Amino acid sequence: MNTITATTPRVWIGCLACYNDGRLVGEWFAAEGAEDITLEEVHAHAGGVRWGCEELWVMDTDGLPISREMSPAEAGEWSALLAEVDEWQRDALAAWVASGDYIAEGRGDLPSLPDFEERYAGEWDTFEDYAAELFDDLGYGAEMPEHLAP
Repeated sequence: MNTITATTPRVWIGCLACYNDGRLVGEWFAAEGAEDITLEEVHAHAGGVRWGCEELWVMDTDGLPISREMSPAEAGEWSALLAEVDEWQRDALAAWVASGDYIAEGRGDLPSLPDFEERYAGEWDTFEDYAAELFDDLGYGAEMPEHLAP
């Protein structure tokens, strides 16, 4: 899994008609506002919009918690969702999404941020540190005889 904290989310938006004709026409754009990208912007370096070009599609992503094709509108929704998460938690959100065991909200694959925040337990340097803290938080340390605690 790629880390996303240091990456400004961007998407490669291409023309589906050109793609279906065997031409790869598109550009990288910021994911924020991807829903507002026009056919003219996508075709800027390809000699202009041709007849039959009607639909744009995100064919690649960089810096989003998911890596799959989608509509520009959906890419904009993912970018907006990511902007709502503190930067230091973005990799954790990406890991939650990558696990496939996240709770989607609304009409798509967007994860529920309240559920993410409820499930986010923190960050530890090692698994041993996590286990020790969990052990104490659950109250097992108080019940354990002192000679067994180490």
